[in-house]
Amino acid sequence: MKILLVTMGMDIGGAETHILELAKELKKRKNEVFVMSNGGKYVEELQQNNIEHIWAPLHNKKIGNMVKSYNIIKKVIAEKQIALVHSHTRISSFICGKLKKKVDFPFVTSAHWTFKVTPLLKMMTDWGENVIAVSDDIKEYLKENYGIKEENIFVTVNGIDTEKFSKTVDYSDIEKEFDLKQNSNRIVYVSRLDESRALVAKQLVNISERLNTQIENLEIVIVGAGDSYGEISEKVEEINKRVGKKLIVLTGARTDINKFAASGKIFIGVSRAALEAMACEQPVIVAGNEGYIGIFDDSKLQKGIETNFCCRGLEMSSEELLEKDIVELMSKENKEEYGKYNRETVKKYYSVEKMTDDCEKAYNKTLRKE
Repeated sequence: MKILLVTMGMDIGGAETHILELAKELKKRKNEVFVMSNGGKYVEELQQNNIEHIWAPLHNKKIGNMVKSYNIIKKVIAEKQIALVHSHTRISSFICGKLKKKVDFPFVTSAHWTFKVTPLLKMMTDWGENVIAVSDDIKEYLKENYGIKEENIFVTVNGIDTEKFSKTVDYSDIEKEFDLKQNSNRIVYVSRLDESRALVAKQLVNISERLNTQIENLEIVIVGAGDSYGEISEKVEEINKRVGKKLIVLTGARTDINKFAASGKIFIGVSRAALEAMACEQPVIVAGNEGYIGIFDDSKLQKGIETNFCCRGLEMSSEELLEKDIVELMSKENKEEYGKYNRETVKKYYSVEKMTDDCEKAYNKTLRKE
């Protein structure tokens, strides 16, 4: 089957990685897969897997770009004889929805996040014939805010490649690149460093000097880029100068997240980043802009699953909570047991195969026109 996956861009991010892994698995299953976006760092990996990337200016709501994207999508559907379109962002879904009114094609969307809802934004939102939600709370959001019927929503997961994300990955090159200490008590944090995502990164920077007095041989690595990067970088420079060593390392945007995820003693993050670190057998503190789960173990599993490891609706993260849990987790002698449990959790609930199975169920229902 010829499938077109449409999104705003393929730069670093959880939804983008989700699309990348879905495209690769669909390709393995003998589908012909095309990804359309404004481009980004993951285009190279798509091409390495013989998945064609098609450029379109889908990255913003400028009328000229939306019209151009509309025409590109229309042309690609016709020329490539696309059997099904699967859109992953609000802008791309709006454009595909407008096109579907003129040119009929099977149309599925994914909901990776909960968005602000206003009358105008609801007018600019199209959820296709069937919707794939990446967690149960997003399913409820779709039902409550958009009136989507239960039978038209398929719940899936953020599928993780457990071969790529493994504790056995060689990360010696990143240690050399960033002059990291081989036997440090390293904390790794990964997320976009946008204002809407960087709360915990800022909290981690703010408590770093206090952590440095409580944890011997401490090293903090923050992976990501975004509109808050400059602000964070300035503060990091001040702190490193004050403590007289490279306590905090900023890497910027990276595609080799698996190496960073495997390289620490503990990991901090949410959503896909947390799951990727869990697959690498890392003890994880789940914390982000929307809430705080804390040190992950079997008692936190249900909260993790219900919120797609995004902590929506839970208590907010704070410097006090974060400092307490970091010190506690770093001092545990059985950290390896946390890591083993985390990897088994990913293998059981968050495989790429399960994610693709769920998507194919939505595809088949759409193709049958049920």
